[in-house]
Amino acid sequence: MPVSVSQAEEARRNIAQIALRTPLVRCNANADVYLKLENLQPIGSFKIRGAANVMALTPREQLDRGVLTASAGNMAQGVAFCARRLNIQATVIAPDTAPSTKTRAVERMGGRVIKVPFAEWWQTFERRSYPGVDATFIHAFDDPHVMAGNATIALEMLEDLPDLDAVVIPWGGGGLSCGIASVLRTLAPRVRIYAAEIETAAPLAASLAAGEPRTVEYQPSFVDGIGSKMVFPNMFEHARKLLDGSLVVTLNEAAEAMKLVAERNRVIVEGAAACAVAAARSGRAGSGKIVAIVSGGNIDLDKFAHLVGQA
Repeated sequence: MPVSVSQAEEARRNIAQIALRTPLVRCNANADVYLKLENLQPIGSFKIRGAANVMALTPREQLDRGVLTASAGNMAQGVAFCARRLNIQATVIAPDTAPSTKTRAVERMGGRVIKVPFAEWWQTFERRSYPGVDATFIHAFDDPHVMAGNATIALEMLEDLPDLDAVVIPWGGGGLSCGIASVLRTLAPRVRIYAAEIETAAPLAASLAAGEPRTVEYQPSFVDGIGSKMVFPNMFEHARKLLDGSLVVTLNEAAEAMKLVAERNRVIVEGAAACAVAAARSGRAGSGKIVAIVSGGNIDLDKFAHLVGQA
């Protein structure tokens, strides 16, 4: 397992004063679907959990150099939020497709954003550094301490709904899915665990089908919190052992899920979270009590209004 239960429990102690213990509520449109509302975190995303844990475990002398991350927006906000609490500089390498809603939020928290082409952004994940920036790199997903922070979600879910049957988790880089799955496989091995991907960027589904990491075509969309061209090889190895599969949804299904949750639960979710909700409602995750991880709610309100108006 990439994360042990004891590491998740330690992470919960580390982040207790920073991240919220978010509610788990029933989806008012589906009696057996539940929503884990990570969009209610101080930064509007689960990413605060991993960022807070890894920075709590990083020596102060390393943090004093400043911190650097690569992110389309949510991990950037998590790192910037924690950096401001520690009075250190945060630098974010973001793809040029990153929504301005998320990059402005980083800047409001004192972070510096450098926008680069998608390929250069992805190289930053691989190199774990960026030319000209001498800072401690915090990986958005491929870090055991980040995954342990994410795994605290599983502890909370099992406390609130011990008889859950399945969980659907948005797949970005895999840190959320693999962190949660590590704890569930240990404490509740009967639970079915699925990733959720969008049709315009679903490398995990293609890789699982092929039995090895595959590169897919990437098309930017309003689902900006997940989706890429490929899966990191080590994250693929975790996923193939921990997950029961990947459920791919269409853009229309994601937009419809955004509208449904807004209408029935009065909750705003971003595209990545909507993919999990759409997949959980589709029936493809099986029967019983199904939890959709509402990973975030950071979406431009004008874009949100346009999408739900069309859905």
